[in-house]
Amino acid sequence: MNEVLEKIQKIGIVPVVVLDDAKDAAPLAKALCEGGLPCAEVTFRTAAAEESIRIMAKEFPEMLVGAGTVLTTEQVDRAVNAGAKFIVSPGLNPEVVKYCVNKGIPVTPGTSNPSDVEMAISLGLDVVKFFPAEAAGGINMIKAMAAPSEQFGGVATIKAMTAAYVGIKIMPTGGINAKNINSYLAFDKILACGGSWMVKKDLVAAGEFDKIRDLTKEAVQTMLGFELAHIGINCDSEAEAEKTADAFDGLFGFTKKVGNSSVFAGKAVEAMKSKGLGAKGHIAVATNSVVRAKNYLEMMGYKFNEESAKFKGDKMTAIYLADEIGGFAVHLVQK
Repeated sequence: MNEVLEKIQKIGIVPVVVLDDAKDAAPLAKALCEGGLPCAEVTFRTAAAEESIRIMAKEFPEMLVGAGTVLTTEQVDRAVNAGAKFIVSPGLNPEVVKYCVNKGIPVTPGTSNPSDVEMAISLGLDVVKFFPAEAAGGINMIKAMAAPSEQFGGVATIKAMTAAYVGIKIMPTGGINAKNINSYLAFDKILACGGSWMVKKDLVAAGEFDKIRDLTKEAVQTMLGFELAHIGINCDSEAEAEKTADAFDGLFGFTKKVGNSSVFAGKAVEAMKSKGLGAKGHIAVATNSVVRAKNYLEMMGYKFNEESAKFKGDKMTAIYLADEIGGFAVHLVQK
């Protein structure tokens, strides 16, 4: 997969932006970056789009700026010359796709059915946009296009598709919001989701960029879904670990469960049989995506202990932060 698309996958949400006035480009970019989404698909539906891309790309070099609603090769050139790092189109125009592929420009054309996906594959793509996502069948249709029919509904799925496209990644856009985004991102064939609920046109027009920043933060928190998973307590011995777990069991009814290296009391307390990471112990924070959470926290300036990472196949499932907090090592864990 292209490096730009890999970055989009780690970010998780691509704000889809419509700008009528280029003067709004810089404050909008600032709001998105501060909110935790240093990415934007600026639609080429307005006269201000090209200049807006130029401003965002120049003033916020850390931001991944792309052009959306691109219909012609001439628009591709204008967008790329302005600083766009990727191209998105509402439909699959073979001329536009071939032009981008030949120039090495990441392009994600719109698809809404298996024939579109098959055409994209024949043009050498491994990522497509699914648009309009909700109107075209939502996550169930995407699952139907991404995996064998028997797995997702038998005859109904067969009617929705003619083949399985296992190697494809999909970026749904259209009707995505805070209530349904995680139903999309939970499916491993989803690259990222495009959405505009945090960058509503009326907020931009009113200059309410603080509100956009806050909505962006909320979108990131919804996507990542941080929750306290458990607290690990360092003990000097197995006997002390069992005694600690027994105390929580007796006090609160947290059932004791003995494991190889620790003793759990319910799901929230883990008494370690020997001292592990952290002077006092560790705190596990569960998230919907360890990879996206790690990417977000790194953007915030936090560092990780890369040697502590754990994987299931090629998917990262846990990793510790480099620094302790209050004497506790802190690690992310996949929900």
